[in-house]
Amino acid sequence: MTLFPLLPALDVAGLITFVALWAGYTITADRLTVGGLSLFAATARHRRTWMRNLCDRDARVADSALLGNLMRSVSFFASASVLILGGLVALLGAGERAYAVIQDLPLVAESGRGIFETKVVILAGVFVYAFFQITWSLRQFNYCCVLLGAAPMPEAEATVKDTYAQHAGRLNALAAHSFNRGLRAYYFALAMMTWFIHAGVMVVATLVVVAVLYRREFRSKTLRALDAALPALPLL
Repeated sequence: MTLFPLLPALDVAGLITFVALWAGYTITADRLTVGGLSLFAATARHRRTWMRNLCDRDARVADSALLGNLMRSVSFFASASVLILGGLVALLGAGERAYAVIQDLPLVAESGRGIFETKVVILAGVFVYAFFQITWSLRQFNYCCVLLGAAPMPEAEATVKDTYAQHAGRLNALAAHSFNRGLRAYYFALAMMTWFIHAGVMVVATLVVVAVLYRREFRSKTLRALDAALPALPLL
């Protein structure tokens, strides 16, 4: 018996390992972030400082432009997710023809058409997850636009500005967190694409993705630069 009737035991084991590595990394990254030891935690502190500083500015055109730039980046990946999903659906619709083309590619392991289509469906599921995370991020950035318009004026009391900055910065960080999860799904989807070669290759590729993500989020020069640019503050 296998988890998916069309998949052999080796592929099921590879898929379970893939999911375990992805989920395990996500849980570990979230726990380290709570301790303030990640790229996300560092940028969250800068986002709060940004929200506090804009309260002292009469003209907030630059802040609107910055927020718009963030939204354009998220929108790009939302559109890309739809295009990728469309391509995967088209691949399934091509049926025997698409299967024959894939099997002719070098290094691709021989498998039945049912196994091939099952892998494509699971890969599409990864991009569906990415799409939901990225579009939720986009909605949260839209809410940030509302908060930007409702920001206290420079003559407001300091306590009002501090309260606003805390919550507006947190909403901005939550939007970034959702986008980060969606973007992370792209990295793992790249690893899953090697599943068409061999389940063992997918596991190795997933380990490489985990190593790359860990280094960038917790051991990179970018993180050290962000930490050095602002005094340590508690995470939002």
